[in-house]
Amino acid sequence: MMRETTPAAMPPCFNRWCKKFDDLLRTKAQKREFRNYLGGLLGESERKNIYQMASDSVGVTYHKLHHFLTEATWCADKLNERRLEVMNKCRQTKISRGFSLIVDDSGHRKSGNFTAGVGRQYIGEIGKTDNGNVVVTTHLYDGKKSLPLDIELYQHANSLPEGKKDPNFQKKPELALKLIDKSRERGYEPGIVLIDSGYGNNTKFLKELEKRKLNYLGGLAKNRKVKVVNSKELTEEIRLDTLAESLPKEAYTQTTINLEKSRTVWVATIEVEISRLEGTRKIAIVMNAPLFKDADDIDYFITNVEPSIVTPQWVVDTYSERNWVEVFYREAKGSLGLKEYQIRGIKSLKRHFILVFCAYSFILWHKLTGGLRRRWANKPLNTFPEAKTVISYSHVLSFCRVAQPKS
Repeated sequence: MMRETTPAAMPPCFNRWCKKFDDLLRTKAQKREFRNYLGGLLGESERKNIYQMASDSVGVTYHKLHHFLTEATWCADKLNERRLEVMNKCRQTKISRGFSLIVDDSGHRKSGNFTAGVGRQYIGEIGKTDNGNVVVTTHLYDGKKSLPLDIELYQHANSLPEGKKDPNFQKKPELALKLIDKSRERGYEPGIVLIDSGYGNNTKFLKELEKRKLNYLGGLAKNRKVKVVNSKELTEEIRLDTLAESLPKEAYTQTTINLEKSRTVWVATIEVEISRLEGTRKIAIVMNAPLFKDADDIDYFITNVEPSIVTPQWVVDTYSERNWVEVFYREAKGSLGLKEYQIRGIKSLKRHFILVFCAYSFILWHKLTGGLRRRWANKPLNTFPEAKTVISYSHVLSFCRVAQPKS
């Protein structure tokens, strides 16, 4: 079987993208392997680990790619900052004010116990506890684009010599706050922070967001207790699921969620007090049926946004933006090898993750600026898979030109 690609076969737009990072790479070898690695992630290899990418590329060797990822002297954080600077300089890709900042974590299986961060922990993509890695990430969505911002490996206590007492151990909310602060230090001020119940249930985390004067909308667990604010008095504490069951049918408003497939839900919004949070907050109960007894999908949310803004439609429209991070994970894991690597150290893992971000941003940049349509496509490129297919197709066409024998 003929190897499918050669670095010289990448379309000109690929080299122009790579040149934007050249001054951060100290040697010709680093510049070359940066292109080889990104080309491998963007290529059509079934697996995106170092061995497979090297095997499927002419003139690329495993040990040089491995050295670039593990030993070469370049900084992943500086590369990531440059990526965001590049995105922020172009009119079509510029980071808009008031974007939604999505905080999330994602895991994937990993065998053995030699890779940094690996431990028995909850792995979201399989819905159960297993051996694997988990990363904490921040993303933005501004109504036009979804862009990954930062990523940190969560080092499970089981993976550290001293467990939870190890100086390198940080809980996921601590990592999330670190990433939020990093975005704000760049001058990226979100209009709202969107979080799932893993963070929404953490009162300390919510207080830290409020200390930073950040608005949030987050999930809550059904067993969280609240005090309902009435016009005359506060009731005793009540579980959210008990509260949802006690509300009359009239308390719920029929609302439509507009995603890939629109669906109808019933939403109640209530002002409550919550232990260890001063003042009141608005909560929302979202069900897939008009009556609690008929619903088999019920979500609970909390927000510190001005109560008059928190309508049923606002809740479902705003929180549905979190779906974009799931789309990113699906694309980055399925097409760009986010979870496929053959390195073990935390520095090498961070480098791999940031290189995946660079490959993703390359496709996003060209999709939004229209460069791919002008050069290769005769129809709009509305999705990431369509854009990546064009990159791969252009790759193959260029390879055919390079491989064509001279007359």
